[in-house]
Amino acid sequence: MKITRTRILLAVALIALAVFPIILTAVQGRRANTTITLFIFMFIWVGLGSAWNILGGYAGQLSLGHAAFYGIGAYAAAILLDKFGISGWWGLIAGPLVVIPIAWVIGWITFRLRGPYFALATIAVGEIVFLLAKNFPDITGGSVGIEVRRMEFWPRDPSWLFGSPPRIPYYWIGLLLAALVIYVSWWISRNKIGYYLRAIREDEDTAATIGIDTTRYKIYALVISAIFAATIGAFRANFSVHIDPEVVLLLGFSVEMVLVAIIGGMGTVWGPVIGGVLLTIAGDWFIDIFGEANQLVFGIMLVLIILFLPEGLLGGAKELWARLRPATEAGQDETQVEEAENVAA
Repeated sequence: MKITRTRILLAVALIALAVFPIILTAVQGRRANTTITLFIFMFIWVGLGSAWNILGGYAGQLSLGHAAFYGIGAYAAAILLDKFGISGWWGLIAGPLVVIPIAWVIGWITFRLRGPYFALATIAVGEIVFLLAKNFPDITGGSVGIEVRRMEFWPRDPSWLFGSPPRIPYYWIGLLLAALVIYVSWWISRNKIGYYLRAIREDEDTAATIGIDTTRYKIYALVISAIFAATIGAFRANFSVHIDPEVVLLLGFSVEMVLVAIIGGMGTVWGPVIGGVLLTIAGDWFIDIFGEANQLVFGIMLVLIILFLPEGLLGGAKELWARLRPATEAGQDETQVEEAENVAA
């Protein structure tokens, strides 16, 4: 694999993010917990947005039920720990194994049809999972949910790590999951499956006429996306002390995943990353500044982004750069001509 400047910068950024909580804890002590928690949720949203983008951005298939996959992963981890005494971390494997057949069946049924059937089917699946979680209290705890015992990775106050909070390992795992989803998204975008998915998004009929099995590749995208959503859901359950249907299975949660990709830029690798960072930081910042009015202000900001930047912040930045670049190059050319004339004189 060719080592480029971009890859070196990404590696440096990843190392800096990994070291950040240790330095922060050394400076702030227990007060670092708040910032570390904010970053953990940022990684969750970046991962979820990037996972949804594989299906919604690359393949152009609008899913409004991804909270179902996320919730199944969360409940898989919580149930393993609560009912069987098995470490909730096995949920990172059990959750994806459960959602694979579910996602495959949904895709096999709905992707053979045209129109909004898939979006409607995902809403229905999300509501079904939500109702099942509420009405089977013996398994899921019903509306009350399940209390999850957080695993201690090390003693609470080890002198060798500046008395660091036990949240640092969760920070590292969240960072690793987000980086993994971004890498897979990048790999897909540069390989055959990514080209096929974009062809399907642009014109499904034309893609079919040139020999692309459109149904099969849309199912691939759905299954990959669902696997990552379930994995991140299992991680969320292990990090949280409590989960219930209102926390992990609401339709609004699925909509927020869509917004992460839309804000940053759908169909791109880094768009959901930008959207996830903005959604997390702006949401926390707006709560501090605007209080109960934060949802209104955040909604207005989203409307403005969708109206004036339909390709997201990343698309808007690229468009602005494309407009500025010719002027910059023209200015450079004029400077070179003037220098040549001066030399000739």
